[in-house]
Amino acid sequence: MLPRIPTPLPLLTIAGSDSGGAAGLQADLKTWATFGSRVYGMSAVTAVTAQNSARVAAVHFLPPEMVAAQIDAALSDYGAAAIKTGFLGRVDIIEAVAGRLAYWRERLTPRPGLVIDPVLVNHRGEAMFGPEVAAAYRGLLFPIADLVTPNAAEAVLLETTNDERRMTSPGSLSGASRVLVKGISRDDQIIDIYRDGREWVELPQPRIDTINTHGSGDTLSAAVCAFVAQGHDWLDAVRRAQVFTHDAIRRGAAWRLGAGHGPLGHFNDE
Repeated sequence: MLPRIPTPLPLLTIAGSDSGGAAGLQADLKTWATFGSRVYGMSAVTAVTAQNSARVAAVHFLPPEMVAAQIDAALSDYGAAAIKTGFLGRVDIIEAVAGRLAYWRERLTPRPGLVIDPVLVNHRGEAMFGPEVAAAYRGLLFPIADLVTPNAAEAVLLETTNDERRMTSPGSLSGASRVLVKGISRDDQIIDIYRDGREWVELPQPRIDTINTHGSGDTLSAAVCAFVAQGHDWLDAVRRAQVFTHDAIRRGAAWRLGAGHGPLGHFNDE
């Protein structure tokens, strides 16, 4: 007689592929793999990148129709307990993703949690796209998101470009019900700021002295997805994801993989 193993919770990442394996959907799937048989990772590819630890050499975006077809194929069969987005990069892809997510979240029971990780800047904090991409996030994805997880530089880009109207508090992104602003540097700490309605919580972590942080934002948002799918409330899921990501950074801190910003150590071999 076969042992009874609970059916894993299906999770979907809608993200770009990183040929270096450190970020993007590879980071998401590695994160979910550490949860063993509790979760099952799926992916809808938005773009294929030629990149390594030092640079992005080329990006090829998939047609929006193909992105939508992948989402439909996965969700119509497997469903999802939670979904996250990563690298989208183009307004027409954001439109396609938003349309399919709005459609499926009304039809899946229970409704899957949705984490929007708006990838807008490179590792130097420089904007990769025009303001129309940030505007598409605000107008199309934020209203249906359960949690938005920009880093500090992305949070600035996602606010209105009118300085007189820009909100001064991190995490006060218009249109988002919950926000986690990641990676605010303060002395020897890295602080994430979580906002749920009017509640603000600072979540500090000790800084780890390493440049091997490529994919840390993806890892954090993917871990939040996994913990929410397992029934944790949003703040508890964020706290657990912080610990998970901090441990992964620590394990990879001394690695010498590549000439630039190296990957995280997702798997615990200690």
